[in-house]
Amino acid sequence: MPDTGAPWNIPYVASSDLVKDWPTDSQELAEAIADGLDDAGLFVQAIQTVKTDTFSTTSTSFTPVTGLTASITPGAATNKVLIIAQVSLGSTANGTALRLSGGNATNYVGAAAGNRIQAIIGGSSMSANDSQDAMTLVYLDSPATTSSTTYEVQLRVNSGTAYVNQSPTDVNSADYARGASSITVLEVKA
Repeated sequence: MPDTGAPWNIPYVASSDLVKDWPTDSQELAEAIADGLDDAGLFVQAIQTVKTDTFSTTSTSFTPVTGLTASITPGAATNKVLIIAQVSLGSTANGTALRLSGGNATNYVGAAAGNRIQAIIGGSSMSANDSQDAMTLVYLDSPATTSSTTYEVQLRVNSGTAYVNQSPTDVNSADYARGASSITVLEVKA
């Protein structure tokens, strides 16, 4: 690049450099970046499912949140899968709890202790009647397979109703909101 001659010797890109050998250079650069990321052992593939409609449950056992699942087929049995789920949760139910399922993710729960629910996150009453809380679930799974693996968010209550993407009262007013939730699975090269 030519020198500007300024005291700081800041180079600039000549206009001819911007179009020289395009698109060949651009393709080579893109391939080099992809190769570098692959060699660095970063993410191999990413799958995301976004849920914008609502869901509710009164189930006292863990049940899948409809539409909050993602399937991935690892390229190697030694690769890992990073699961990131964000759930917009509204609930005044007792014993509201969330967990992940799929691969070995179901094992990612708190230790057994008396009558307490084994979950990733939960509580007696998660929020007020007119609000939602953003719950984040993150787990690095080792599915040890090259078969398609489906991960899902599961929800349960002890009594009452829990809601996804809406508040319990869900008033049709500009003072209230409908939320969105997602689950993302990323294959990480071992």
